[in-house]
Amino acid sequence: MAETIERLNVLLWHVHGSWTTSFVRGPHHYLVPVVDGGGPWGRGRCGRNWPSAEEVPAGELRDTEPDVVVLQRPEEIDLTRRWLGRDPGREIPAIYVEHNTPRPSAATTRHPLADRADIPIVHVTHFNHLMWDNGIAPTSVVPHGIVDPGALYTGEVPHGVALINEPKRRGRITGSDLLSDFAMAGPIDLYGIGAVDFTADRPTGHPIRGIGDFEQRALHREMAQRRVYLHTARWTSLGLSLLEAMHLAMPVVALATTEAVSAVPPEAGVLSSDVARLTAKFREFLHEPDLAELAGKAARQFALEHYGLDAFLRRWNSLLAEVIR
Repeated sequence: MAETIERLNVLLWHVHGSWTTSFVRGPHHYLVPVVDGGGPWGRGRCGRNWPSAEEVPAGELRDTEPDVVVLQRPEEIDLTRRWLGRDPGREIPAIYVEHNTPRPSAATTRHPLADRADIPIVHVTHFNHLMWDNGIAPTSVVPHGIVDPGALYTGEVPHGVALINEPKRRGRITGSDLLSDFAMAGPIDLYGIGAVDFTADRPTGHPIRGIGDFEQRALHREMAQRRVYLHTARWTSLGLSLLEAMHLAMPVVALATTEAVSAVPPEAGVLSSDVARLTAKFREFLHEPDLAELAGKAARQFALEHYGLDAFLRRWNSLLAEVIR
Protein backbone atom coordinates (compact mmCIF):
# COMPACT_ATOMS: atom_id res chain seq x y z
CA MET A 1 0.00 0.00 0.00
CA ALA A 2 1.36 3.46 -0.91
CA GLU A 3 2.28 5.71 1.97
CA THR A 4 -0.26 8.46 2.65
CA ILE A 5 1.45 11.83 3.04
CA GLU A 6 -0.30 14.72 4.74
CA ARG A 7 -0.32 17.77 2.47
CA LEU A 8 1.22 20.66 4.35
CA ASN A 9 1.45 24.41 3.83
CA VAL A 10 5.21 25.01 3.83
CA LEU A 11 6.62 28.53 4.13
CA LEU A 12 10.07 29.02 2.60
CA TRP A 13 12.09 31.76 0.95
CA HIS A 14 13.58 31.55 -2.55
CA VAL A 15 17.27 31.41 -1.65
CA HIS A 16 18.88 28.73 -3.83
CA GLY A 17 16.89 28.30 -7.02
CA SER A 18 18.19 24.87 -8.04
CA TRP A 19 17.69 23.37 -4.57
CA THR A 20 14.18 24.85 -4.37
CA THR A 21 13.33 23.46 -7.81
CA SER A 22 13.78 19.99 -6.36
CA PHE A 23 12.21 20.74 -2.97
CA VAL A 24 8.93 22.08 -4.38
CA ARG A 25 8.46 18.93 -6.42
CA GLY A 26 7.15 17.34 -3.23
CA PRO A 27 3.45 16.75 -2.45
CA HIS A 28 2.93 19.93 -0.43
CA HIS A 29 1.76 23.51 -1.01
CA TYR A 30 4.71 25.90 -0.84
CA LEU A 31 4.35 29.56 0.18
CA VAL A 32 7.09 31.83 -1.18
CA PRO A 33 7.21 35.43 0.18
CA VAL A 34 7.21 38.41 -2.17
CA VAL A 35 8.06 42.02 -1.34
CA ASP A 36 7.94 45.11 -3.54
CA GLY A 37 11.14 45.31 -5.51
CA GLY A 38 12.03 41.67 -4.88
CA GLY A 39 15.47 41.34 -3.32
CA PRO A 40 16.82 38.60 -1.04
CA TRP A 41 13.85 38.59 1.35
CA GLY A 42 11.03 38.47 -1.17
CA ARG A 43 12.00 37.53 -4.71
CA GLY A 44 9.13 35.06 -5.17
CA ARG A 45 9.46 32.46 -7.91
CA CYS A 46 11.46 34.74 -10.25
CA GLY A 47 9.61 33.21 -13.18
CA ARG A 48 10.63 29.64 -12.35
CA ASN A 49 8.30 26.79 -13.19
CA TRP A 50 7.13 25.82 -9.70
CA PRO A 51 3.44 24.89 -10.08
CA SER A 52 3.03 23.89 -6.44
CA ALA A 53 4.55 27.14 -5.13
CA GLU A 54 2.39 30.19 -4.46
CA GLU A 55 3.83 33.69 -4.28
CA VAL A 56 2.46 35.45 -1.19
CA PRO A 57 2.98 39.16 -0.44
CA ALA A 58 4.70 39.53 2.93
CA GLY A 59 1.76 41.49 4.33
CA GLU A 60 -0.63 38.62 3.61
CA LEU A 61 1.38 35.79 5.15
CA ARG A 62 -0.59 35.86 8.43
CA ASP A 63 -3.69 34.73 6.50
CA THR A 64 -2.03 31.70 4.91
CA GLU A 65 -1.75 29.54 8.05
CA PRO A 66 1.45 27.61 7.20
CA ASP A 67 2.02 24.35 9.05
CA VAL A 68 5.82 24.61 9.04
CA VAL A 69 8.54 27.07 8.06
CA VAL A 70 11.72 25.99 6.32
CA LEU A 71 14.45 28.46 7.25
CA GLN A 72 17.66 28.92 5.28
CA ARG A 73 19.21 32.10 6.75
CA PRO A 74 19.34 33.34 10.36
CA GLU A 75 17.49 36.55 9.45
CA GLU A 76 14.43 34.53 8.45
CA ILE A 77 13.72 33.73 12.09
CA ASP A 78 12.96 37.39 12.81
CA LEU A 79 11.13 37.80 9.50
CA THR A 80 8.84 34.92 10.45
CA ARG A 81 8.09 36.59 13.78
CA ARG A 82 7.29 39.92 12.10
CA TRP A 83 5.44 38.71 9.03
CA LEU A 84 3.67 35.69 10.49
CA GLY A 85 3.34 36.78 14.11
CA ARG A 86 4.64 33.38 15.29
CA ASP A 87 7.99 32.38 16.76
CA PRO A 88 9.74 29.60 14.77
CA GLY A 89 10.41 26.49 16.82
CA ARG A 90 8.06 27.58 19.58
CA GLU A 91 4.82 28.75 18.00
CA ILE A 92 5.25 27.16 14.59
CA PRO A 93 7.30 24.06 13.70
CA ALA A 94 10.52 24.97 11.92
CA ILE A 95 13.49 23.36 10.19
CA TYR A 96 16.72 25.13 9.27
CA VAL A 97 18.45 24.05 6.04
CA GLU A 98 22.19 24.73 6.10
CA HIS A 99 23.45 24.98 2.53
CA ASN A 100 26.98 26.20 3.22
CA THR A 101 30.35 25.15 4.55
CA PRO A 102 31.29 26.92 7.82
CA ARG A 103 33.09 30.25 7.68
CA PRO A 104 35.41 31.75 8.64
CA SER A 105 36.92 28.67 10.31
CA ALA A 106 36.63 25.19 8.85
CA ALA A 107 36.12 23.19 12.04
CA THR A 108 35.51 25.65 14.86
CA THR A 109 32.74 27.92 13.52
CA ARG A 110 29.63 27.61 15.68
CA HIS A 111 26.33 27.40 13.86
CA PRO A 112 23.89 30.32 14.41
CA LEU A 113 21.32 27.82 15.76
CA ALA A 114 23.79 25.84 17.87
CA ASP A 115 22.22 26.97 21.14
CA ARG A 116 18.65 26.05 20.16
CA ALA A 117 17.17 22.59 20.62
CA ASP A 118 13.78 23.49 19.16
CA ILE A 119 14.81 23.97 15.51
CA PRO A 120 16.56 21.00 13.87
CA ILE A 121 19.39 21.74 11.42
CA VAL A 122 19.38 19.83 8.16
CA HIS A 123 22.71 19.80 6.33
CA VAL A 124 22.86 19.16 2.59
CA THR A 125 26.12 17.18 2.85
CA HIS A 126 27.75 14.92 5.43
CA PHE A 127 30.89 17.03 5.13
CA ASN A 128 29.04 20.16 6.25
CA HIS A 129 27.45 18.24 9.11
CA LEU A 130 30.89 17.13 10.24
CA MET A 131 32.57 20.53 10.01
CA TRP A 132 29.97 22.82 11.60
CA ASP A 133 29.83 23.07 15.41
CA ASN A 134 26.11 22.30 15.75
CA GLY A 135 25.97 22.62 19.55
CA ILE A 136 22.76 21.23 21.08
CA ALA A 137 20.69 21.54 17.91
CA PRO A 138 19.18 18.30 16.57
CA THR A 139 20.85 17.54 13.23
CA SER A 140 20.43 15.36 10.17
CA VAL A 141 21.62 15.19 6.57
CA VAL A 142 19.46 15.17 3.44
CA PRO A 143 21.74 14.90 0.40
CA HIS A 144 20.79 16.77 -2.75
CA GLY A 145 18.27 15.38 -5.19
CA ILE A 146 18.22 16.48 -8.81
CA VAL A 147 15.37 16.81 -11.30
CA ASP A 148 16.91 14.66 -14.02
CA PRO A 149 17.61 16.75 -17.14
CA GLY A 150 18.36 13.60 -19.14
CA ALA A 151 21.53 12.29 -20.76
CA LEU A 152 21.98 15.27 -23.07
CA TYR A 153 25.77 15.00 -23.42
CA THR A 154 27.24 15.27 -26.91
CA GLY A 155 30.69 16.70 -26.07
CA GLU A 156 30.88 18.04 -29.61
CA VAL A 157 32.62 21.25 -28.50
CA PRO A 158 36.17 20.36 -27.32
CA HIS A 159 36.11 22.87 -24.47
CA GLY A 160 35.89 22.62 -20.72
CA VAL A 161 32.89 24.20 -19.02
CA ALA A 162 32.73 25.70 -15.52
CA LEU A 163 29.75 27.19 -13.66
CA ILE A 164 30.78 29.81 -11.10
CA ASN A 165 28.60 32.62 -9.80
CA GLU A 166 30.52 35.84 -9.14
CA PRO A 167 33.90 34.30 -10.07
CA LYS A 168 35.84 37.55 -9.52
CA ARG A 169 34.45 38.32 -6.06
CA ARG A 170 34.54 34.75 -4.76
CA GLY A 171 38.02 34.10 -6.16
CA ARG A 172 39.90 31.41 -4.27
CA ILE A 173 36.77 30.10 -2.54
CA THR A 174 35.37 28.91 -5.87
CA GLY A 175 38.80 28.23 -7.37
CA SER A 176 38.33 30.86 -10.07
CA ASP A 177 42.09 31.47 -10.01
CA LEU A 178 42.68 27.86 -11.10
CA LEU A 179 40.93 28.41 -14.42
CA SER A 180 44.18 29.89 -15.73
CA ASP A 181 45.96 26.59 -15.06
CA PHE A 182 43.31 24.61 -16.91
CA ALA A 183 43.33 27.11 -19.78
CA MET A 184 46.96 26.17 -20.42
CA ALA A 185 45.60 22.75 -21.43
CA GLY A 186 42.50 23.81 -23.37
CA PRO A 187 39.76 26.41 -23.86
CA ILE A 188 37.18 27.00 -21.12
CA ASP A 189 33.64 28.36 -21.34
CA LEU A 190 32.51 29.99 -18.08
CA TYR A 191 28.85 30.38 -17.12
CA GLY A 192 27.19 32.00 -14.12
CA ILE A 193 26.35 35.37 -12.62
CA GLY A 194 29.17 37.78 -13.42
CA ALA A 195 30.93 35.34 -15.75
CA VAL A 196 31.09 37.89 -18.58
CA ASP A 197 33.25 40.16 -16.41
CA PHE A 198 35.82 37.50 -15.56
CA THR A 199 39.38 37.92 -16.78
CA ALA A 200 42.29 35.59 -16.10
CA ASP A 201 44.85 36.79 -13.58
CA ARG A 202 47.76 35.63 -15.75
CA PRO A 203 48.44 34.67 -19.38
CA THR A 204 46.83 31.45 -20.62
CA GLY A 205 47.52 29.21 -23.57
CA HIS A 206 43.82 29.02 -24.48
CA PRO A 207 40.92 31.43 -23.95
CA ILE A 208 38.62 31.57 -20.94
CA ARG A 209 35.35 32.81 -22.39
CA GLY A 210 32.88 34.34 -19.91
CA ILE A 211 29.47 33.64 -21.42
CA GLY A 212 26.92 34.62 -18.77
CA ASP A 213 23.99 33.37 -16.71
CA PHE A 214 21.41 31.20 -18.48
CA GLU A 215 18.00 29.80 -17.60
CA GLN A 216 18.44 26.24 -16.34
CA ARG A 217 17.10 24.32 -19.32
CA ALA A 218 19.12 26.35 -21.80
CA LEU A 219 22.17 26.07 -19.57
CA HIS A 220 21.95 22.28 -19.52
CA ARG A 221 21.95 22.17 -23.31
CA GLU A 222 24.98 24.47 -23.43
CA MET A 223 26.85 22.42 -20.83
CA ALA A 224 26.14 19.12 -22.55
CA GLN A 225 27.76 20.31 -25.79
CA ARG A 226 31.10 20.87 -24.01
CA ARG A 227 33.55 18.01 -23.63
CA VAL A 228 34.43 18.19 -19.89
CA TYR A 229 32.92 19.65 -16.72
CA LEU A 230 35.40 21.48 -14.44
CA HIS A 231 34.67 21.74 -10.72
CA THR A 232 37.24 24.05 -9.14
CA ALA A 233 35.65 24.90 -5.77
CA ARG A 234 38.03 24.86 -2.80
CA TRP A 235 35.57 25.62 -0.01
CA THR A 236 31.93 25.60 -1.01
CA SER A 237 29.19 23.11 -0.36
CA LEU A 238 28.59 20.45 -3.00
CA GLY A 239 27.59 22.46 -6.07
CA LEU A 240 24.34 21.40 -7.67
CA SER A 241 25.86 22.24 -11.03
CA LEU A 242 28.34 19.39 -10.51
CA LEU A 243 25.51 16.93 -9.89
CA GLU A 244 23.58 18.33 -12.86
CA ALA A 245 26.64 17.82 -15.08
CA MET A 246 26.87 14.22 -13.92
CA HIS A 247 23.17 13.70 -14.67
CA LEU A 248 23.83 15.10 -18.15
CA ALA A 249 26.45 12.30 -18.55
CA MET A 250 29.45 14.63 -18.54
CA PRO A 251 32.95 13.53 -17.47
CA VAL A 252 34.20 15.43 -14.42
CA VAL A 253 37.54 16.98 -13.48
CA ALA A 254 37.22 18.12 -9.86
CA LEU A 255 39.21 19.22 -6.84
CA ALA A 256 39.20 16.59 -4.10
CA THR A 257 37.65 18.95 -1.56
CA THR A 258 34.56 19.02 0.66
CA GLU A 259 31.80 16.56 -0.40
CA ALA A 260 33.06 16.14 -3.96
CA VAL A 261 35.21 13.28 -2.67
CA SER A 262 32.04 11.24 -2.05
CA ALA A 263 30.04 12.55 -4.99
CA VAL A 264 32.41 11.75 -7.86
CA PRO A 265 33.53 8.13 -8.28
CA PRO A 266 36.94 7.48 -9.90
CA GLU A 267 35.41 6.06 -13.07
CA ALA A 268 33.50 9.33 -13.66
CA GLY A 269 36.66 11.36 -14.27
CA VAL A 270 39.34 12.49 -11.87
CA LEU A 271 39.46 13.87 -8.33
CA SER A 272 42.69 15.28 -6.95
CA SER A 273 44.26 18.14 -5.03
CA ASP A 274 47.18 17.98 -7.49
CA VAL A 275 46.42 20.63 -10.10
CA ALA A 276 49.01 19.18 -12.48
CA ARG A 277 47.22 15.83 -12.44
CA LEU A 278 43.87 17.52 -12.97
CA THR A 279 45.04 19.59 -15.91
CA ALA A 280 46.66 16.51 -17.50
CA LYS A 281 43.35 14.62 -17.29
CA PHE A 282 41.51 17.65 -18.62
CA ARG A 283 43.80 17.70 -21.66
CA GLU A 284 43.33 13.96 -22.15
CA PHE A 285 39.53 14.21 -22.11
CA LEU A 286 39.60 17.09 -24.59
CA HIS A 287 41.61 15.00 -27.04
CA GLU A 288 39.97 11.61 -26.36
CA PRO A 289 36.19 12.00 -26.88
CA ASP A 290 35.52 8.26 -26.53
CA LEU A 291 37.22 8.23 -23.13
CA ALA A 292 35.25 11.30 -22.09
CA GLU A 293 31.98 9.69 -23.15
CA LEU A 294 32.72 6.53 -21.18
CA ALA A 295 33.49 8.52 -18.01
CA GLY A 296 30.33 10.57 -18.51
CA LYS A 297 28.17 7.46 -18.61
CA ALA A 298 29.66 6.33 -15.31
CA ALA A 299 29.04 9.78 -13.84
CA ARG A 300 25.38 9.67 -14.83
CA GLN A 301 24.84 6.19 -13.44
CA PHE A 302 26.34 7.15 -10.08
CA ALA A 303 24.36 10.41 -9.90
CA LEU A 304 21.07 8.66 -10.64
CA GLU A 305 21.74 6.11 -7.90
CA HIS A 306 22.87 8.56 -5.22
CA TYR A 307 21.28 11.94 -6.04
CA GLY A 308 17.90 11.04 -7.45
CA LEU A 309 14.84 13.17 -6.77
CA ASP A 310 12.66 10.42 -5.27
CA ALA A 311 15.01 9.66 -2.36
CA PHE A 312 15.44 13.39 -1.67
CA LEU A 313 11.68 13.97 -1.47
CA ARG A 314 11.09 10.86 0.68
CA ARG A 315 13.64 12.06 3.22
CA TRP A 316 12.12 15.52 3.29
CA ASN A 317 8.58 14.20 3.68
CA SER A 318 9.70 12.13 6.67
CA LEU A 319 11.45 15.12 8.27
CA LEU A 320 8.48 17.42 7.76
CA ALA A 321 6.11 14.85 9.24
CA GLU A 322 8.42 14.40 12.21
CA VAL A 323 8.74 18.09 13.00
CA ILE A 324 4.95 18.53 12.73
CA ARG A 325 4.47 15.76 15.30
